[in-house]
Amino acid sequence: MAKHDPDLSLLFHAMADGTRRAILAQLAEGPAAVTDLAEPTGLKLPTVMRHLSVLEEAGLIVSSKDGRIRTCAIRPEAMEPARAWIEEQRAVWAARLDRLDQFVMRMMEENAHDKAESGDKD
Repeated sequence: MAKHDPDLSLLFHAMADGTRRAILAQLAEGPAAVTDLAEPTGLKLPTVMRHLSVLEEAGLIVSSKDGRIRTCAIRPEAMEPARAWIEEQRAVWAARLDRLDQFVMRMMEENAHDKAESGDKD
């Protein structure tokens, strides 16, 4: 079993929520004020702030305050550990599926060979 990575768990937890993914998508367009991020969600500001704190704790965003305006920006490089983990899992499963395909093909060939030897026409 793979070693438990708390940082990776934080990333997946942060990205597990649809509202947070929508915020990340909005921030992918460029930095935005918290009020601008809250508007499309229909959520109250304290709820949006909690979502932002989860994203910030995971390292996916950074925020800065200028006077009374808090602005958030995405940190796309923070997703690299999740991307790398997903790619590792994809490679593992692709190799497993390749081995399964080889096994099934070998069984089909053996079955066809056995039928040909026995004279079966099925």
